[in-house]
Amino acid sequence: MDMTIGTKHEVSITVTTDVTAVKMKSGSLEVLATPYMVALMEQAASELCDKFVPEGISTVGTALNISHLAPTPVGGKVKAVATLTAFDGRKASFDVEAYDDLGLIGKGTHERFTIKIESFMKKALERKS
Repeated sequence: MDMTIGTKHEVSITVTTDVTAVKMKSGSLEVLATPYMVALMEQAASELCDKFVPEGISTVGTALNISHLAPTPVGGKVKAVATLTAFDGRKASFDVEAYDDLGLIGKGTHERFTIKIESFMKKALERKS
């Protein structure tokens, strides 16, 4: 897997009531929920990795350090951007940011590790009781 430092990927949504703090039970207001903003950031990083991993390999998120800086109401447009900052063979590190129409609403860092899908899922299923 040959990922170039500085590679970026973005995803975007329009905020609906389904992704608000009220709906996701992370708060009491009709604004973009922090967990959903984080999910968008992770989606951007995951999709960036998907462009580079061979068949049978995927990545999983292992660390997040995120700040949610500003609210975005229902109807607002949000984009999350992941920028690859380091790659050491199995671990990919990213700067992640989220923006709405008025500017930066969140930022932080995220790490993902490459895994072999078959063995990872075998281990996951062994955790079922």
